[in-house]
Amino acid sequence: MPKPLVAIVGRPNVGKSTLFNRILGERRAILSDVAGTTRDRLYGEVVWNDRPFVLVDTGGLMMSDEEIAELPLADIVQRTREQALVAIAEADAIILVVDVLSGPIAGDDDIANLLRQTQKPVFLAANKADNEERRLNAVEFYQLGLGDPLPTSSLHGGGVAELLDAVVTALPPAAAEAPDEEGDTVHIAIVGRPNVGKSQLLNRLLGEERAIVSNIPGTTRDTLDTPLLWGDRRITLIDTAGIRRAGRIQAGVERYSVMRSLRAIERADVALLLIDAEQGITAQDAHVAGFIVQAYRGIVILLNKWDIVEKDPYTYDAYVQVVREEFKFMDYAPVLSISALTGQRVDKAVETALYVYDECRKRVPTAQLNELVRAAVVDHPPPSTVQGQPVRIFYATQVAVAPPTFVFFLNDPQALHFSYERYLENRIRQIFGYAGVPLKLIFRERKKVEL
Repeated sequence: MPKPLVAIVGRPNVGKSTLFNRILGERRAILSDVAGTTRDRLYGEVVWNDRPFVLVDTGGLMMSDEEIAELPLADIVQRTREQALVAIAEADAIILVVDVLSGPIAGDDDIANLLRQTQKPVFLAANKADNEERRLNAVEFYQLGLGDPLPTSSLHGGGVAELLDAVVTALPPAAAEAPDEEGDTVHIAIVGRPNVGKSQLLNRLLGEERAIVSNIPGTTRDTLDTPLLWGDRRITLIDTAGIRRAGRIQAGVERYSVMRSLRAIERADVALLLIDAEQGITAQDAHVAGFIVQAYRGIVILLNKWDIVEKDPYTYDAYVQVVREEFKFMDYAPVLSISALTGQRVDKAVETALYVYDECRKRVPTAQLNELVRAAVVDHPPPSTVQGQPVRIFYATQVAVAPPTFVFFLNDPQALHFSYERYLENRIRQIFGYAGVPLKLIFRERKKVEL
């Protein structure tokens, strides 16, 4: 049985994301004084008074079509509202956040009218009640007809415990908890530069508009974690904000978004790197790929928007050749052509990511590894950077997975020419595969045992 869901809603800039972060105990949602920073639904798991539930942060809810139409980026504001309405429909309980500094305004009345129609438990968090005077002002919100206003300060934590105490009493009865299977979950990050179709791919895989899709670069700001059952495999899809080159990242919200995208790569098992096949490969694509390689994460390269590329029987092979040339540093990555818009080969993209995940966890028996090393040395003896000092490789062993890590014991690691590391890596891949998987090779001196 899924955990109960609690949605945080309210008009823009009343402190919803600050409350979300306060309850989770971490800075999951991006905070800014700019109204409309949060756009997509953002989920986090909470346990309060031994009651687990899922908390959902939403974008600022504006109910008036006329008011939205007058705003810049009206399309995104409209879709933000749709995301908030979906969260309300999914929720078992709702926290309406209002601002004691402004007092009740028309926007609060509109949202309250909507929530009364849901017949769901609604808790009124009178936020920004940071002192006694403001706490007393919370009584003004009785006029919304949603019961007792609960004075809270999401910034300082005041009243949040009392709010949660009330919320968990209204949740459905607790079911027997299933065993924690997080360790068996495959985390797949969808990454790339802005506007290559990341959120569209997420929505296509989920079969719903989980993330807002727009032609305006930078629409996605938070990283979005969404669970998905793929056959018998548990997956968490991580949608991320577009990553631009450091010199082009603007201060403020975009900088935080990019930082979270980079952290998303670090906590992923496999990254799906989307490239706009119509525009071709850019320096920004290589920049993002470099982050994935530095993090030693599995990778699958997806040529998105393949449906609008002019093609002949040789187009795909020619494109792959260009990819290999531009991404020489990760020529082990599988390359697929897809269309997130039409769904073309998106299922294969996930299957390939799962295959790469399994490859990341593959172990090579020590005997087979050393047999490979002996054959490699016979075919091409290791060159030495020190004249008159031959390099000898005594043996090797795999010491870790994810990433697969191999330790080679030598008489003098400093004398080994750097090109030989790539040679050994290629030999390992020829025999044992590791498609889409970065390998880590470590060279150590074998210590002499003194008797």
